[in-house]
Amino acid sequence: MDTLVASIKKKLPKSLQDIYPNSKLKKMFFRIPMWAWRLGLGPLLGRYILIITHTGRKSGVPRQTAVEYHVINGIKYIPCAFGMKAQWYRNILANPRVSIQSSDGLERMVAVRVREDNELITVVETILSRNPALMNLYLESLNISPTRKDILAHKENLIFLRFDPTSEPTPRPLEVDLAWIWPLILIWLWVSRPFRRKRK
Repeated sequence: MDTLVASIKKKLPKSLQDIYPNSKLKKMFFRIPMWAWRLGLGPLLGRYILIITHTGRKSGVPRQTAVEYHVINGIKYIPCAFGMKAQWYRNILANPRVSIQSSDGLERMVAVRVREDNELITVVETILSRNPALMNLYLESLNISPTRKDILAHKENLIFLRFDPTSEPTPRPLEVDLAWIWPLILIWLWVSRPFRRKRK
């Protein structure tokens, strides 16, 4: 039994970077939610994934990022596991006004980093209860144990963002501009149906 456990542990990723190595495949993987949203699957996808439209700090043009989010006491929170390495986080630091899209629709927000102790503990413990695998992986990658004392001792290394409503202008959100593909797919399935029957 110990040998089996040891072999399983060897196969598990040691860090978040092992899950998402730098490659073109990684970029394609992270673009999938955006394509799904453009196809009109937002109401389904948006129950778990948040699309953030932020402004490129150098280009000044809208950029999109898809992240897992959690609603805690009616407020949306997201982790930023890669910190300053994440280009989207650096964009938000330069301009925190963002547009977010989820199953709740479009919301114009200001992204605020969670710094207050009680709020940080609430966010970490809530996500630990909902997604313990990834949350523990995030903490382990920073050599932080899942205890309140250790979390607060290393809170400067933990990055979580909260979204607060704003009336200020925010970037243009991601549009549902590929939904027209679905009627074409249905027409193709209907037209090709007799040919599929003949092949049988």
